Amino acid sequence: MRHVQALLDWFDRHRRDLPWRRKRDPYGIWLSEVMLQQTRVEVVLPYYERFLDRFPTVEALAAAPLDDVLALWSGLGYYRRARQFHAAAQQIAASGAGFPRTLDGLLALPGIGGYTAAAVASIAFGVVAPVLDGNVERVLTRWLTLEGDPKGSATRRRLLAAAEEFLDPARPGDSNQALMELGATLCVPRRPKCLLCPIVSGCRAAAAGDPERYPEARVKREAEKRRMVVAVVEGDSGVLLFRRPDDSPLLAGTWELPWVEDVAGEPAAALAARYGGCWRLGPQVAEVRHGITFRDLTVAVHRAELASGKRQEVREGMPGELAAGWFDAAGRTGLPLSSLVGKVLKKLHALGGAGSPISPSDAASADPPARRSRSRRRG
Repeated sequence: MRHVQALLDWFDRHRRDLPWRRKRDPYGIWLSEVMLQQTRVEVVLPYYERFLDRFPTVEALAAAPLDDVLALWSGLGYYRRARQFHAAAQQIAASGAGFPRTLDGLLALPGIGGYTAAAVASIAFGVVAPVLDGNVERVLTRWLTLEGDPKGSATRRRLLAAAEEFLDPARPGDSNQALMELGATLCVPRRPKCLLCPIVSGCRAAAAGDPERYPEARVKREAEKRRMVVAVVEGDSGVLLFRRPDDSPLLAGTWELPWVEDVAGEPAAALAARYGGCWRLGPQVAEVRHGITFRDLTVAVHRAELASGKRQEVREGMPGELAAGWFDAAGRTGLPLSSLVGKVLKKLHALGGAGSPISPSDAASADPPARRSRSRRRG
């Protein structure tokens, strides 16, 4: 097919020099795909390099404590990705059979779905399997002027068939990467660079003069607006943080500042009910905005004192044991932190009030990667 060769020729000339493209290491390719889910390439690059420096092989990752993995992931967000990545590495190491080379073998691992399996298998092992991420969806819905939700089953089958037609059996990994690269760099959501596109001559949306019409916009879930109160307690050893239990439905295993919903009533009493001890809150000193999944949070920041130690017993409504500790800037660099911690401490430090300066991990978590609702990656 003429367009397949045109796309590959363009990719050979214009592909970005990304570290996971420099060799066909299945572990490194897999890591890149996991990190790039809902995160921009430029955000991922430093995390990718640091992660491979610390855990250069599947075996090294499998042998590492989960908390060490989460700490190195701190700031990337979506910690469930890291937990599943670690569990999958342990499964590979325990099997003794090496890295899976087939779609079925990859799909049997925790956290790996059809897209990731096809990407790793095609790029690392030359398996002829089409990929369908947000960038590829956009390219192909424009190519076909395909109406409807790209996530719908019927539309998705047509898109997979079209993606398969762009596969060169001799270079399936490059074919898949070329489609993804095209969507990331030229066939972008707004003002696509159609004049530079290597396959523009066959694109129906370009011929119609309305490529931005595709794919059809999905109805976004309206954000839930909530208010929170965060208490910052400082001691000689640093700032008081609590660790979310491993079975927490959100941000499991991450460390955070003590907080409660800002509802009618006394926040100090709510903090005592949640964490134990006797809390005294000073006046509000700052306010920060924070987004997580579909929640839009307004956070009132208070300095606070805790008259007695952390709670020792499990309270109703809080699953698992709640660990706590005092951490200075150096100690926080080794923790998987909620990004809200970085925002709050950075704000207090800017106001000249934080006794413990922000750490590199605080700064990273203060500016989490952009969340995306329609595309796996932007560029």
